[in-house]
Amino acid sequence: MGVERKTKAAAETGVYLLVLLAVIVAGNVLSNGCGMTKGVYARYDATREERFSLSKGSARLLGTLKQPMTVDVYVTRGLAKLDAFVRDLEDLLKEYERAGHGKFQYKIIEAKTEEQRKEAKDAGLKEASFGDVAASGDDKAELAQGFMGMVFKYGSEKDVIPILSPDRTDGLEFWITNKIREVRDKADNIKHRIGVVSGMDEIKLSEPNLIAGGGQGKGPSMLSIMQQALPFYHIEDVDLKDGSTPIDDGLVGLIITQPGKDYTDKQLRRIDEFVMKGRSLVVFAGAANLKASDPSMKATLGLHNLDKLLTGYGIQLGKDVAMDWGRPMRIPMMSQSGSVQWIFLPGIAQVQNIPGVPDDQQMLDNTFAGFFRLEEIAVPYPSSLKLLADKQPGAKLHVVARTSPRTTTATGESVDLKPSADVSAQPPFEQRAIAAVAEGKLKSAMGTGDNITIPAESSGDARVLVVAAGQFLDNPFARSGNGPDLGPQFAMMGNIGGDEMLQAISQPYAQKYLTATILVFKNTLDWMSGDSDLIASSAKILGEPNLTYSDIQAPSLPATADENAIKAEIEKVKEARAKTQTNVQWTLTLLLPLLFAAFGVVRWQMRERNRSKMTLD
Repeated sequence: MGVERKTKAAAETGVYLLVLLAVIVAGNVLSNGCGMTKGVYARYDATREERFSLSKGSARLLGTLKQPMTVDVYVTRGLAKLDAFVRDLEDLLKEYERAGHGKFQYKIIEAKTEEQRKEAKDAGLKEASFGDVAASGDDKAELAQGFMGMVFKYGSEKDVIPILSPDRTDGLEFWITNKIREVRDKADNIKHRIGVVSGMDEIKLSEPNLIAGGGQGKGPSMLSIMQQALPFYHIEDVDLKDGSTPIDDGLVGLIITQPGKDYTDKQLRRIDEFVMKGRSLVVFAGAANLKASDPSMKATLGLHNLDKLLTGYGIQLGKDVAMDWGRPMRIPMMSQSGSVQWIFLPGIAQVQNIPGVPDDQQMLDNTFAGFFRLEEIAVPYPSSLKLLADKQPGAKLHVVARTSPRTTTATGESVDLKPSADVSAQPPFEQRAIAAVAEGKLKSAMGTGDNITIPAESSGDARVLVVAAGQFLDNPFARSGNGPDLGPQFAMMGNIGGDEMLQAISQPYAQKYLTATILVFKNTLDWMSGDSDLIASSAKILGEPNLTYSDIQAPSLPATADENAIKAEIEKVKEARAKTQTNVQWTLTLLLPLLFAAFGVVRWQMRERNRSKMTLD
């Protein structure tokens, strides 16, 4: 009987192992796709940020394709880094293919023949050398020559991503989705026209004031960056003149940048008339008026009558400059004596999203489309805003950016904003709103007049965004510190004149904040046009966001909190998050083995009890 029992147990164990092996094999076949099952499976990404899958916006964009889009993907293999990048790229392209439901097809090509290399070059791809550390680990480098780019074909249109960097995959989805949209819009003749008010001595988007030296017309501007990266947006000047003609109905939105002279009531009515058609209005303007190439940085305070329009939309613009002493920007500078002194810049609001802070205290609402998933932005020399809900009872008004609670305001006719080491805060302190949104069925802000008939309420949902900082789309230190533009005949001589200290400060400002500023403007264009397909994918350029935990206590930010107190609260949240992550890590690491061990002990005890009850009768 004992031998027979052992034989039976061995047979059962063998059957169990065969069943387990079959399940594993079947699972792998289905997960990779084979034969009839190719591509018939789904992945579920439970992360709020869609970190491990294609953004829903990218999938929606593919659903708008009227005909198939084909993509030839030229790759180079042979190095560990290149092989890993190609695998990640192909995994992403599989996501696009599944989401396209037959409208998106790709082909991987490793250009080994002369004919294939010629085809890649003729398509516009760039041949490059790729390096990696040798697998032997002896500090030798391995090199590979080839292509890493993509050719998009849709209808009669064709375009390329000439070269991809295998060093990182951050933002890869954004650039692919961006190119899909660009090619689609060209072929399907889709235009997104955005108007920018001109003729008001305004700060122009075309001003090359993002980096020091750009004042000579050589540097990048916000407009040139958008035209290169997002050519499907057509940004056009809108000259209101005397307000005698309405704004073009073909524009999906209107942008106002910091003006240099006052708006007339008639001009404001034309803007109001445009918004009442269910259009979008974005205002990048505040009370601080700074002149270009003026190193004194003495700002005159004036609203140029924009407060008339914005108050009507329920967003009151203050004639002040908010000075944030809770999180001032600080830059080390070398003095003439050779010692290092710290320059304090309380006029630069470093607005940060702090997980767990209540909505009415949160400094940066990064659920808002314009600031989507951004952790921090800089808002230079902002003015304070107040929401007037009674002005727009049928719309939603909400603050999307605030200073820290330790903020004062500078008022008067002028304010000295030049960076200095000799500054001090003067209470009282109060948290200030500096960016706000009004959305929904908006009531007219100006009303009928000047022979312009304006409906009492917008015909559709309208949108108004106010970022109360005229220098927001600029690098304020480069704009004030650059020398005057002396014309093209002096362009070869470089940046003549200008303020060396401001130019020096402009460099760390550009390195730390300009990427986020450019993304805010890009996201704002998407928000204005009502097309959010690129917003989620563009957020992935910034890397992986932090996980949030609902059980972590919210930080406290009282009005008396200084920079150290705010940092301490942020560190407290980080420590609590790290502790929670450690607990989760060890729980996941130990719980499953412990459960298996417990099951094994219970099963062993049960078998021992059964064995003790058995008899040979």
